[in-house]
Amino acid sequence: MYELRLEGKAALITGAATGIGESTARLFNKHGAKVLVADVNDDLGEKVCKELGQSSTSYVHCDVTKESDVETAVNTAVTKFGKLDIMHNNAGIGGLASPSILENEKSDFEKIISVNLIGAFLGSKHAARAMIPNRCGNIIMTGSTCSRLGGASSHAYTSSKHGVIGLAKNIAVELGKYGIRVNCVSPHLVPTRQSKDFYKLDDEGCRGIYSNLKGVFLKPEDVAEAALFLASDESKFISGHNLFVDGGASIVNPKFCMFE
Repeated sequence: MYELRLEGKAALITGAATGIGESTARLFNKHGAKVLVADVNDDLGEKVCKELGQSSTSYVHCDVTKESDVETAVNTAVTKFGKLDIMHNNAGIGGLASPSILENEKSDFEKIISVNLIGAFLGSKHAARAMIPNRCGNIIMTGSTCSRLGGASSHAYTSSKHGVIGLAKNIAVELGKYGIRVNCVSPHLVPTRQSKDFYKLDDEGCRGIYSNLKGVFLKPEDVAEAALFLASDESKFISGHNLFVDGGASIVNPKFCMFE
C-alpha cells in the first residue's frame, strides 16, 4: 500500500476534463484528495468524475474568463468539502493560427490572455479568499517552457505564460504571511489533442522536438506527478518557484552544443 500524499486534502482543478488537468485530477484523487473538476466541457468533466467515483469527486461548469464562474467553483468546493486546500489554475488554450505579429488580431490576442492569465488571476483571487481564514493553502499555476523561451509559440501564448510566472511570484510574496504557497509547473510540449492539432504533429513528431534527455518522452501524467509534489507536504518550504518539466529543453540550444 503506497502512501496517500494528499489524504484529507480538498482540491479544485480548472481545465480538468482533459489533458494535464484530467491526469492531475486522477492522480490527486488516487492520493486521497477530494477533487472538484472544473471545465467548460461538461460531458467530459462528468465522465471523469463518474470514473473516479462521485463520493470523492464532483464537477462544476467553469469558464475561467468569467469571474462569477470562478467564484462559484471556489464556493462549491468549500461547500462540498468544507475547505479548499489546493487550487490548481490549469485551464489554458494554445497559440494563434498565425505566428506573425503582422497578422495577429487584437481580439485573438486578448482571448489567449483572458483564459491563460486572467483565468489564473481570478482562480488565485477567489482561492485566496477561501484559504486566508485557515492560514494555509496551496495555489499551483500551469506555466510552460514558453515562460522562459521565445519563438516556441505565438506572441499571445508566450506573453500569457510569462505573465503567469510573474503573477505567481507576486501572489507568493503577498500570501506567504498566511501560510499559503504559490508555485508553477512548466511543462514542455505535452502531446495532448490540443497541442498536436496546433503544431500539426503526431506522437512521433512530438518525440522529435525534445531536448537532450534521450529515451524519455513527456506525458500528461509526468506533469501531474510534478503538480502532486508541489501540492503535497513534501514541498512545504517551496513557494514562488517555477518547476520545469521539460527534459532539459529550456537549458540547451541543440543547434549550438559541443556535446551533440
